[in-house]
Amino acid sequence: MRSKITIVGVGNVGASCALWLARRGIADLVLVDIPAAKTMPVGKGLDLLQAGPIEHYNARLRGNADGSYDGTENSDIVIITGGLPRKPGMSREELVGANQAVIVDVLDKALPRSPDATYIVVTNPLDTMTYLAVKHSGLPRSRVVGQAGILDSARMAAFVAQELNVSIENVQTVVLGGHGDEMVPLVRYSTVFGRPLAEWLPAERLNAIIDRTRKGGGEIVNLLGTSAYYAPGAALAKMAEAVLLDSKLIAPCSVMLEGEYGLNDICFGVPVKLGAGGAEAIIEFALTDEERALANKSVELIRGTISALKL
Repeated sequence: MRSKITIVGVGNVGASCALWLARRGIADLVLVDIPAAKTMPVGKGLDLLQAGPIEHYNARLRGNADGSYDGTENSDIVIITGGLPRKPGMSREELVGANQAVIVDVLDKALPRSPDATYIVVTNPLDTMTYLAVKHSGLPRSRVVGQAGILDSARMAAFVAQELNVSIENVQTVVLGGHGDEMVPLVRYSTVFGRPLAEWLPAERLNAIIDRTRKGGGEIVNLLGTSAYYAPGAALAKMAEAVLLDSKLIAPCSVMLEGEYGLNDICFGVPVKLGAGGAEAIIEFALTDEERALANKSVELIRGTISALKL
């Protein structure tokens, strides 16, 4: 039986994710959106299908009209991208009320059809919506994962490679914490060809990259008038691939913590091992006092947003 991935929400992020996944050819795809989207998922699915002969991928694609979840049954992975997009001047925290309703609706429709799936969440505010998905679904924490630091780490790596004029393949960066302006880039664990970033860059340039990474989402919102989608879509596809192929990829993701990093009852971006069981293991890094203080700021922000949920 062929693997199946359902993508709920096929706006910019969902459609980009579908394209990255179709090109991988690792699963059939079902595209779903709200009833108000009418036939839009059908059109995007057909468009992606017709790109197959050009790009030489053989994914089977189905787009559903009028909010239908038909054909999503027994999905291996359900990716939730739906929700109100972030607009210029809007914080992720302002999205809580509207997007809580989205997450609840998606889970109520998808979970009975795919009770054994791994659920990947990207709806903002990311950590809070992942927390909501864990609580509302009742699933084991390993099977509800938020796409967070994998994108933030990629942004930082892109800025480092650009600054040093080196191949992106030589750069490895690690960003922990909430998916927001209080994220925690771990410079000590970030390298270019094995050498720490501090040996490559003067402090002022490194600090500028860290600051730009923290504000990376907002920078794109201000330029586009909406949230980023190519890179988030690629990050989602990478996570889904790791789960589907059981690759044991270690990547920063938002997961429910139960004592790790001294935290409980919060979804927070930490390194996890992604495989067939979802977030199969949480990798704990020793943090300095400074890094811990930064992480605590991120924790406070997330807890404040979680408190706005109606549970």
